[in-house]
Amino acid sequence: MPALLPVASRLLLLPRALLSMASGSPPSQPPLASGSGYVPGSVSAAFVTCPNEKVAKEIARAVVEKRLAACVNLIPQITSIYEWKGKIEEDSEVLMMIKTQSSLVPALTEFVRSVHPYEVAEVIALPVEQGNPPYLHWVHQVTESVSGSGTALP
Repeated sequence: MPALLPVASRLLLLPRALLSMASGSPPSQPPLASGSGYVPGSVSAAFVTCPNEKVAKEIARAVVEKRLAACVNLIPQITSIYEWKGKIEEDSEVLMMIKTQSSLVPALTEFVRSVHPYEVAEVIALPVEQGNPPYLHWVHQVTESVSGSGTALP
């Protein structure tokens, strides 16, 4: 858990329920959730911070169009306090909450890094252990053609 503390400190404005998803690691082959057909951890919520709404909207639209994500929520006006190059910084940012298949997180990360203006883009993902089964199924359906292709997008 100590490794999660720096990440958790940047997510203090999010509901505790989101942070509780990081409290345990899923087994290597998780069982099906009873009655839903959902495999716990097969969907992830990824978080990316952006310098402004324009950049966040451009990235959000691109990841949905490329089917790297089913949905992206933009949470405006968060304040991030962090150390960068030996100095404590404070910036206003927009937080993107991206819902995708866990198997797509590497491709999502690669794409965000390729278009993001920051030298080191924040891309972190937490597995979703449970939720509304029809929603989780929809996330899989929307992103299915990418995850089934076996190829990473540019």
